[in-house]
Amino acid sequence: MPWIQITLDATAEHAEYLEDRLLELGTCAVTLQDACDQPLYEPEIATTPLWSQTQVIGLFDAATDVDNVVEQLKESAANHFSACRIEIVEDKAWEREWMIHFHPMKFGQRLWICPSWKDVPDPNGVNLMLDPGLAFGTGTHPTTALCLEWLEGLELKNQRVIDYGCGSGILGIASLLLGASQFIGVDTDPQALEASTINAKRNQIHHDRFDVHYPNTTPAIKADVMVANILAAPLISLAQTLADLTRSGGQLALSGILEEQADEVSAAYSERFTMSPPVNKDGWVRIDGIRQ
Repeated sequence: MPWIQITLDATAEHAEYLEDRLLELGTCAVTLQDACDQPLYEPEIATTPLWSQTQVIGLFDAATDVDNVVEQLKESAANHFSACRIEIVEDKAWEREWMIHFHPMKFGQRLWICPSWKDVPDPNGVNLMLDPGLAFGTGTHPTTALCLEWLEGLELKNQRVIDYGCGSGILGIASLLLGASQFIGVDTDPQALEASTINAKRNQIHHDRFDVHYPNTTPAIKADVMVANILAAPLISLAQTLADLTRSGGQLALSGILEEQADEVSAAYSERFTMSPPVNKDGWVRIDGIRQ
């Protein structure tokens, strides 16, 4: 069954009002999206910023009297949007549409991240089977790629790895497949802990080697390898916490950092770690260090 899509061009201050009006007029779903390629990298806590130019998109059943909907929008919200477009959207199996575009990815010399519905490209490589799901982290984002490449280049045999902000568990699973002996994942999101556990089982990781915790239940142990792919502000605030969880001589990797934020993040860790210059990828960086 096709759908009718109404797209309204608006400013950030009017987007919420238009969303409410579309819902009142019977839309099945409302989407807000960037209208002019304006990134929002790191919003302040407890805020949900919108783009200065925002598209408010309502999806309606094909049987909807769309002319009546548009007329009511013009009567009640004409000053809240600059343009209105109507189009027919063909029905698809949307839950499977994205699968077409997700392919195996290689990191370093031997590590592959593979979706479960694809054949592994290298049976002799280190193959991590991962389906995108509840939590962030599939390897497609530059920050995740930077961390995976770093882990692939380490000697991880008999090493204990902690990932602070573990998301999907991808970094922990990769470290264990690459030879680490134990992994501890930490996250504030229960869906992340659930996704990490599910992905570990999918990769036949025994639960004795893979453990996840909320920050307040993290065991007081020392990591040989500490990785945190979050955002600059929480990384700065976590400097002492991550230092306390890393043994002397232990290795550190921080990511989720924009190029212009690298110096500030590095400075927050320089009293406790010997920091290396940042490694850049598509405007994002990873900063490595050794615990003093």
